[in-house]
Amino acid sequence: MIDEPELLYGSDVDAATFAAAFGESLDVALDLRTWHPGEDLAALYDRLAAEVAAAVEQENRLLPAFREQVFPRLVDRRGAPPGAGVHSISPAEIERVHQGLLFNGDVEACDGTVQVHDALPLTVFQVGVSLVAYQGGQGTWMQRLYRRDLRVAPEDPVEEALALLERRAERSGLDQPSVRDQLSALARRAIMTYAERAILLHEARAPWRLGHGSPVPFELLTGSGSVDLMIQATRLLEELIVGHQRFVFVPSAPAQRLLLSVGQALLPLQYAVVETLAEHLAATFEHGHWRGEPTVDTTIDGRRLTVGQWVRRFHDEVASQVVVGVYRAGDLAPPQLFYAHRDHAEVAARIALADSVLQAHRGFPMLLTIADRVCASSLGGDTLRGPLDVAYTEAGAPLRFLAERASRYL
Repeated sequence: MIDEPELLYGSDVDAATFAAAFGESLDVALDLRTWHPGEDLAALYDRLAAEVAAAVEQENRLLPAFREQVFPRLVDRRGAPPGAGVHSISPAEIERVHQGLLFNGDVEACDGTVQVHDALPLTVFQVGVSLVAYQGGQGTWMQRLYRRDLRVAPEDPVEEALALLERRAERSGLDQPSVRDQLSALARRAIMTYAERAILLHEARAPWRLGHGSPVPFELLTGSGSVDLMIQATRLLEELIVGHQRFVFVPSAPAQRLLLSVGQALLPLQYAVVETLAEHLAATFEHGHWRGEPTVDTTIDGRRLTVGQWVRRFHDEVASQVVVGVYRAGDLAPPQLFYAHRDHAEVAARIALADSVLQAHRGFPMLLTIADRVCASSLGGDTLRGPLDVAYTEAGAPLRFLAERASRYL
């Protein structure tokens, strides 16, 4: 797995850096005399309007130079992927994609959800995944994982109680997932993202597959602390990326500000191919530490690989085949990232754009939104809370425990 980032203390952000970023010194920001009373809303609105106007003016001033100077470099820069650069799509092409791929069911989208019941006696993780298409067909899948802090009961009740306390001391608080609680992190995110990609690969029947996030999410590439999960996940991802190839992934909360800056300079119905996924994840591959000996098969082409060899091969032969780009669906829409196979990026970008124009305010694929809504309605919290309440009641749980559970729903 990737080492947890160290907490940084000291003067990494000096006074000049703070003042340059916020336009005032740290002393001024901390001085309560410079704060506005909550009832002085007019002054707050005036400052807000002024800051927004200045930011927009600067952005508009930079956009022409950005398009003229930066866009050509996307094509010419060293290591640029096939099809790099900015491309425009016509409304007629959008219509063809609607009629020829999206609305006739040739694209299926998948999204997942995780519901968690976290109590002292038991933690339950409910993972749900939905698969939808515009033809009307849909499917849902669900898995529940049950975690108890102690499953093997010693003969001595005192020893059992002490062992239980020791296990619980290693975990985070109730409903407070910790990066150090790796089992919870694995159950919450990694298994869901694995299931989404497995269902896209094995259960979808449409030629094109539309997924949420990155095709190689961080929690699967690192295994969330499990080297076995990393190997099984990357084997699955190789089958999707290298084997199937016709996919497009769009994250709903992209964090790559550099790519989003490129996207902000795009005109409506434009997309840009910027880099490969291998380049995109360079820091993860370079600084990652995958520890432990796997218990699953690591044989490729008749040769058993070490964990390090496995990761390097995935970087060189699989991640390098995925391109990363950004698109903008309309005047009001924010830019969105997309991932596609290098040989099918042209069609993949058109699918993402054509589906995103259906949500002009958001510019995000409508099929992924539908998949999310199906998950929420079919596999949401009520589908876990109801059966749990019945089970706790039938098991004779103390009234104080049932009351505490009820209070967390309010």
